[in-house]
Amino acid sequence: MKKFYGQRAYVQSAGVKNDMEVDGFSVAVCQEMGIELSRHRARSFEEMQEWGDDLGQFDLIVALSPASQRQALELTRWHHLEVEYWPILDPTGLGESREARLSAYRQARDQIRDRMIQRFGPPAPAEGA
Repeated sequence: MKKFYGQRAYVQSAGVKNDMEVDGFSVAVCQEMGIELSRHRARSFEEMQEWGDDLGQFDLIVALSPASQRQALELTRWHHLEVEYWPILDPTGLGESREARLSAYRQARDQIRDRMIQRFGPPAPAEGA
């Protein structure tokens, strides 16, 4: 999101769990697009609040899994937030070879990219372009 839309919106990444490092296949396929994920760490909604992010300041939560959608909908009981569910392929465990697994991760990456463009419009021009 930040790569495509820069400073046009405040974006924060969160998930249901916060104890996982970003999958190496995700890092690899995002790096193909110039997106650096190797230092990214997953955080939970609760952790976001503990670190000072007021969920009431956000307009939209995009859930990529049924579990995150359920948790996001639970949060809307106390905060006026729009929740969208984007059913994206879960590539974990797919493919037997390295190339087959990378292909599944690329498919998921491209689904997210296409949904962002559909929802938020074309990416902003790169700075200095």
